[in-house]
Amino acid sequence: MKLAIVSDTHLPRGSRRMPAACLERLAASDLIVHAGDFSSVAALEELLALGPPVAAVHGNVDEAALRERLPAERTVEVEGARLGLVHDAGPARGRLARMRRRFPDAGAVVFGHSHIPLHETGGDLQIFNPGSPTERRRAPRHTMGLATVEAGRIRFEHLALD
Repeated sequence: MKLAIVSDTHLPRGSRRMPAACLERLAASDLIVHAGDFSSVAALEELLALGPPVAAVHGNVDEAALRERLPAERTVEVEGARLGLVHDAGPARGRLARMRRRFPDAGAVVFGHSHIPLHETGGDLQIFNPGSPTERRRAPRHTMGLATVEAGRIRFEHLALD
């Protein structure tokens, strides 16, 4: 199973759009994962219109109507793997242990908020931040994540979009 992973899209905002390469990967995936900060219900609707199912959580800047539709955190089962989703995983110090406590049965946790791509492993837990395809902030490039799930194992990678 192929996952396309984004976070912190912050749309709509002026003339900003999702990069074509990102949209192609999202549409071709088996599951779209969004770790919050869409900003608007319209941005969620655009993802849903691409076709693949969407697993998402809301973020700290999402409008009230979106917060009503999406949880703050959730766990999804994907091909035998349990994947935790949350927007803000908190400070870097102690993050792996904190995510293990928050998602005790997950093999991986996807989060956003910082706009900085990250993939870290500790023991039997992976944490993954895809960065942002639209607002890189301190990251050197716009990015998204891709993952392959087979037999309960998740393999993550970052994809630079510019």
